[in-house]
Amino acid sequence: MVDEHRIAISGIGAVAKMHALSIADLDNATLVAGSCKTEQKGREFAQEYDCTWYADTDEMLDDEEPDVLSICTPSGAHLEPAVAAAERGIHVLCEKPLEITTERIDRMRRTTEENSVSLGGIFPQRYNPVVRQLYEATAEGRFGELSVMNTYVPWWRDDEYYGQDRWQGTQELDGGGALMNQSIHGVDAIQWLAGATTSNLEAETNPIEEVFAYTATRAHDSARLEVEDTAVAVLRYRNGAVGQILGATSIYPGSLKRIQVAGRDGTAELLEDELTTWQFRKNRPDDQRIREDFREETETGGGTADPMSIDYTLHRHNIADFLDSLSSAGEYMLDGGEARKAVEIIEAIYQSADIGRPVSISE
Repeated sequence: MVDEHRIAISGIGAVAKMHALSIADLDNATLVAGSCKTEQKGREFAQEYDCTWYADTDEMLDDEEPDVLSICTPSGAHLEPAVAAAERGIHVLCEKPLEITTERIDRMRRTTEENSVSLGGIFPQRYNPVVRQLYEATAEGRFGELSVMNTYVPWWRDDEYYGQDRWQGTQELDGGGALMNQSIHGVDAIQWLAGATTSNLEAETNPIEEVFAYTATRAHDSARLEVEDTAVAVLRYRNGAVGQILGATSIYPGSLKRIQVAGRDGTAELLEDELTTWQFRKNRPDDQRIREDFREETETGGGTADPMSIDYTLHRHNIADFLDSLSSAGEYMLDGGEARKAVEIIEAIYQSADIGRPVSISE
């Protein structure tokens, strides 16, 4: 008998639809309700996904008593619904970033721990088969002593994306720009890959040790945009490697994100879902099969210029994994401590750009 999880969604924006579609595909999940303040949007969502609309999240939680609250509100408004759910004994699954500061994340974590409920994050790229292939190779030491681990997110967002009536680009609700909102997927991916080489670290320790960064607003109205649309950072990992991060929404027309891992014994490079380089000093019989399995270009735009030009399949895998961890009382790969790490790195990058010096990330 498979446990069925009754799920409610707080925040009915674009990403909530990806959650709703994912839940509909899962045999062990049912979407019971969604909350947002705008009645028309809420009623349309409820009709489309066969659930109940509420204008107030607290009322929704009290009336529906769901097993899980999926949080899809603006980034800087994740804490409050998470606390409301936890205090009612409801598990919390939260979109990236978990929150916009580590201080707010730590408050989420304390409240969920005090109420003995699970807190999980959403980073769908961890469920991307080609990224997992790269993780396995890293964990097996196929690259030898690592030299570099890089991520590049050279995207474009038009002025309408940062319009007057939108929360994107505001310090209060976005918490940052191209890094905190868009490039955080790449930031999480490289720190996760680095963690595969440093298994001796404590679970809470960030695999990145130090950052030095510059940020800028280059392609949008700086009077309107309160955060960066362009950022570069150099990294020093605890495993001895160095790396780079490029995060931008200022590069027209936008191009696919990249990840590069390389060392003494090999190099791998990803262009979105395509494995463009897979070369090692010591070949294995399945290397050619791996190249062929991941040689196809991505079928979507990858979010390069349109934030919704992505497939929801990886979200479905991410949500399914969280629900499975609840049913089995097992570990979840993206628990609160793990989902916190990307925000911790980005906080350090912002601090470095502000003070003009390297910033260490404490163990």
